[in-house]
Amino acid sequence: MLNGLFVPRPAGAVPPRILADIVRFDAASERLTGWVQFAIATFILGLYLIAPKPVDSMSRSLVPFGLGIYLGLTLLRLYLSYRAALPKLFLFASLVADVALLYALIWSFHLQYEQPQAFSLKAPTVLYVFVFIALRALRFDPVWVLLTGLVAALGWVLFVIHAIAVDGTGAITRSFVDYIDGTRILIGAEVDKIVAMVAVSAILAIAVARAQKLVLRTAREQVERAEIRRFLPAPVEAAITGSPDAIVAGEGVERNAAIIVLDIRGFSAFAAGRDPKAVVETLVSLHAIVVPIVEKHGGMIDKYLGDGMLATFGAAHESETPAADALAALCEIVEATKGWSEDNADGSGLRLALNGAATAGRVIFAALGDAARLEYTVIGEAVNLAAKLEKHNKTEGTTALTTARTLEAAIIEGYRPPRLLRHLTDRRVAGAGEPLGLVVVA
Repeated sequence: MLNGLFVPRPAGAVPPRILADIVRFDAASERLTGWVQFAIATFILGLYLIAPKPVDSMSRSLVPFGLGIYLGLTLLRLYLSYRAALPKLFLFASLVADVALLYALIWSFHLQYEQPQAFSLKAPTVLYVFVFIALRALRFDPVWVLLTGLVAALGWVLFVIHAIAVDGTGAITRSFVDYIDGTRILIGAEVDKIVAMVAVSAILAIAVARAQKLVLRTAREQVERAEIRRFLPAPVEAAITGSPDAIVAGEGVERNAAIIVLDIRGFSAFAAGRDPKAVVETLVSLHAIVVPIVEKHGGMIDKYLGDGMLATFGAAHESETPAADALAALCEIVEATKGWSEDNADGSGLRLALNGAATAGRVIFAALGDAARLEYTVIGEAVNLAAKLEKHNKTEGTTALTTARTLEAAIIEGYRPPRLLRHLTDRRVAGAGEPLGLVVVA
């Protein structure tokens, strides 16, 4: 309906706007990851350059060379990430390159110190693998965390196999002391490293997945709430969200309030034969004038009644000046909609006119409905009388009416009429019973 405006969405589906936000978040996360990698590599390179060198190094270290390549790749990835979203294949390739470069540096240690290749397996530099795994958590996608851990674990398996192939099976020991003191390979120790890589990446991936699910659910609920909020007046939303207990049908509060009922004269004839979209646009143009005026004076639109509206003042929240606010709003609405009436006149002499009425009195602001659906509304004699007075405009040939009692209450509250108002005494209003003293607002 309404050209697909209210197309149902599967339960739990992520709205397109949230998906777009996720894409933007991923792009920002990739840039953040790049900057963190750049900062870490720069720090390590600086630390290496100023730290004392090992006295037993037999050849020049490849660490500065490896860190230089790493910094170059990181800067390239950063540059590309600011240009466009990085494809997944590129991200996977860069992930593999990061781990491969780290392992290449670790492998070079046995050359630098002229030791068997098994010597490189003891390099504490392998701990930076966990930094790479943690960095991928910044992207907030568990797949990349898990992929990094699996690539690191597989790479270390190949590293160990290669070391055994080069040094021979005689390099394998079952003695922990020999492993610690010498350049032997303890299979259990290498398995521990591999298990730690997989376990850390799996645990971190699960944590990221849970956080991602929570964030998506929260984001979806916020978007849905923002959309629903557009269908609820702010005071009603505040009454709902501010209630300490769940609201049930029949709950309500009694307050002094004022009511405005508005209706368009000639609207049925105007709408007949016209395009429904044009009719809706006419109503929307009126609402754009009326609603800000009502809200400016502290009121809210309680209901849109087809071509009419019901506004309340002091019903949803306590007010010291409901009658004064309602009459001030009604006077301003009448003046502000004169131009709208002129704009919607046609050559046949048909001219739309907005009629209104305002009343004040005790009302109940209550939640009505059932357990599945509730709606806040106002109930009371003032509400019924406002609707009757609005119709009575036709009888009197007026645009807007109120009661003498409402005007008196408004003046006590500080209202000052913009001009001398005409009083109508002892008027019979259909459905009102006793004759009423009325006041012509316009």
